[in-house]
Formats: sequence, structure tokens, C-alpha cells
Amino acid sequence: MNFYQPHSQFYCGVDLHSSNMYLCVIDRDQKKILHKNVQNQQTEVFLKMIAPYQHDLVLGCESTYAWYWLADLCFDNNIEFILGHALYMKAIHGSKVKNDRVDSEKIARLIQSGLFPLAYVYPGSKRHLRDLLRRRLYFVHQRADLFAHIQLLNHQVNNPPLGRLSKANYKSKDLPSLFKDQSLAANLQLLEHYDTVIRDLEVYILQHTRTHNRQQLHILQSIHGVGEIIALTILYEIDHIQRFARPQNFVSYCRLIKCSHESAGKKYAGSNSKIGNPHLKRAFSEAASYVIKFNPEIQKYFEKLASRKGKKLAYSIIARQLAHTVYFMLNRGTVFNMNKFLNC
Repeated sequence: MNFYQPHSQFYCGVDLHSSNMYLCVIDRDQKKILHKNVQNQQTEVFLKMIAPYQHDLVLGCESTYAWYWLADLCFDNNIEFILGHALYMKAIHGSKVKNDRVDSEKIARLIQSGLFPLAYVYPGSKRHLRDLLRRRLYFVHQRADLFAHIQLLNHQVNNPPLGRLSKANYKSKDLPSLFKDQSLAANLQLLEHYDTVIRDLEVYILQHTRTHNRQQLHILQSIHGVGEIIALTILYEIDHIQRFARPQNFVSYCRLIKCSHESAGKKYAGSNSKIGNPHLKRAFSEAASYVIKFNPEIQKYFEKLASRKGKKLAYSIIARQLAHTVYFMLNRGTVFNMNKFLNC
């Protein structure tokens, strides 16, 4: 966990909502200077209120869905902006008395005391494409759920197994001729729609990511089975690999390792498994399935793991090793090495 290191004269905590934000400004001596509620659309009023402190001010808010515009506004007006990790800000969520006024003051005091847990402020120039790649990943998983439901329908009518269904082969199986079901017809209609939407998104993404670092893209695509879209998803979620001090930090951020709690020499199962980036976990899980399919050495290694630990855990291990390998590949600017992957 990274904490903000205070260095300014004034600290502004913002409890941000969809329509309004509650501000609290304190100085380095912990004296409260400003404490007011402002409508989000009143940006001129907001800037006028903080103008006397703007020369040496840092502004922070919790990482919620609505922070983009505030970060951009601060950037345009040369105001230092920091983002708080929502799951680490226990001083706010665990409070007995909780309202916008109290929360904004707590955020300001966390910043001033050096206990403000930092989240990454993603650059505004890349946000649109990153969010579009996330949406595409969501649609891909929705399509996979439809394939799973078709398999379920097939079992319910006691038909022979269909085998693996994918976007490449489901039309060739002529599913309507195998069994008649209104749910099947609805699923097939949705699949047609998802195919079109995902294809159009991929075309748009590829057209607008030509300016991305082609060397990094080439490095990731040196892993046989990792296509351009998966590589772009990983790169846009990472932004800069240098922001992770160690490979363990990166793999943890990808949600690919178990978290454990220890007290008095006893270990307990961790309860914070959702801290991290779910989109990177999806991307590496998807990449792992393709890497296993297209690399005989990794497939053999996977089968050995599956026989000892089960398929589900074996897939997780491959995804974790893939993330570990990608960290060093991007840091060192080197292409994929099979021996290093199998021995990491």
C-alpha cells in the first residue's frame, strides 16, 4: 500500500458524488479553513473558493465512478490531484457517524497526516480507449455466458455433448437443427448482436491505438497466442509498468495471488481478494487459455499441473506466471522466453 507524503501548506478533502461535492480545506497545522458543499456543475464557484490556497494546495478524493472530470479540472488549473484507494480508506467507511461533511474532513486529515492510501490517477488522454477495452472485455464475457447456457440447454434435452463452443465454430454446428427451444433462439439472436458489437469495437480500437508504443505491443505479441486486442488491453490497464516496484506488486494488482492474514503466528484466509484490477485478471486469464492452446510446451506443463492441482487452479497458475513474465518483459524490453516462463 502506498501513502501520500504531505508537503504542501493546504490540504483539500473532497467527498465527491454525482451531483455535488463537499469540500474541506485544512492547513499543515490541522486548522480547518473551509468546509462547504458545492454543486458539481459550479466549477467556477469551486475554483473561486479554493483560489486563496491554490498556490500550495493538494486536493484528494476517494476513487469512485465520478472522479475523471475533477482530475481533469485540477490538471487544467495546475492543482495537485491525488486519488484515494476506496478499499483502503477504512477511517471513512468504519466511522460511527458518517455523512458528507464528516467524510470530507476525514479525507483532508488523512492527506495532511500522511495516511492517505493512494490509487493511480490514470492519464486523461488514454482513459477513453482503456474504458472501451474494458467494455469490450465485458461483452466477450457476456457472450461466453450465452455459450455456457446453450451447453446447459443441450444437456437438459439429453443430447450428445456439443464440444467447445466459440465465436469461430458455433454457427457451423447448426444448433437449431439439434433441438428446438425458444431460449436457444433468443441466445443465438443475442450472439449475432454481440458478434457485431464486439467486431465494431475492435475495429475502432485498432484504428485509434496506432500511436501506442509499438515496441511494447511487439514484446507482448511475442507470446504465441496473445493477440493484438489482448495485448492492448494489458498495456492500457498497466499504463506504465515502472509504477510497480516489484513483480509481486504487479501480480497482486492483477488479483492473481491469494492474500493471507497472519496474527500471533497463525495464518488466516485473506478477505480482501477483490483489491486489485479485475480487468487485468480477466485479460491474463483469457491470455492463459490461448497460450496453453497454441504452445505445446505450456500445454504439457498445464496438463501436469492439472493432474496434481485440478484444472481451475492450473489455469490460475499459468495466468500468474504469465503476469510475472510480462512484468520483466516490459521492464527489460525483451521478448518472450519459454524457458524463463516455465521456470519462473
